[in-house]
Amino acid sequence: MRKAQPLRVTTAALALLTFVFGTIATGQSTSERDVAKSFIGTWRLVSITLNGQINPDRGPNPTGLIIYDGNGYMAVQIMPDRERPKYVGSKPTGEEAQAALLGYTAYFGTYTVDAVAGTVTHHRQGNVIPGVAREVVRRYEFAPGDRVILTPVENPASRLTWERVKK
Repeated sequence: MRKAQPLRVTTAALALLTFVFGTIATGQSTSERDVAKSFIGTWRLVSITLNGQINPDRGPNPTGLIIYDGNGYMAVQIMPDRERPKYVGSKPTGEEAQAALLGYTAYFGTYTVDAVAGTVTHHRQGNVIPGVAREVVRRYEFAPGDRVILTPVENPASRLTWERVKK
């Protein structure tokens, strides 16, 4: 009768098992994880165009930041570049509130990347504008100069160009 040999697991075998089970557990392919890692960081808004022209609701030089973290969370704020009158009283009138919000974007939540479709989906958990879609899908294109261009699938005429913030 032969004696059983102890099981020897090499470091390479452990790495392979970790990769396989990690991929199954997260549901993401290596490509999706790599692309998702490319998003991680803080991005400064460079421009927003609508049909290649300045978006009138945003003005010529809107400012903003979008942040993607390594845990799958994101947040964005975009402020239009146009005159926004100050409130006369302690609370805005309907017209003052509308003027303040027109062209302003602010929301946060989680995000997922679909590398095959070339999209990033923002799963909004909080939004300055109530009652809008909870999930928004953006086509992405990484561009030279450490930039990413996001194009809303519901409005392909709109393009938001972001540049990675460096220390």
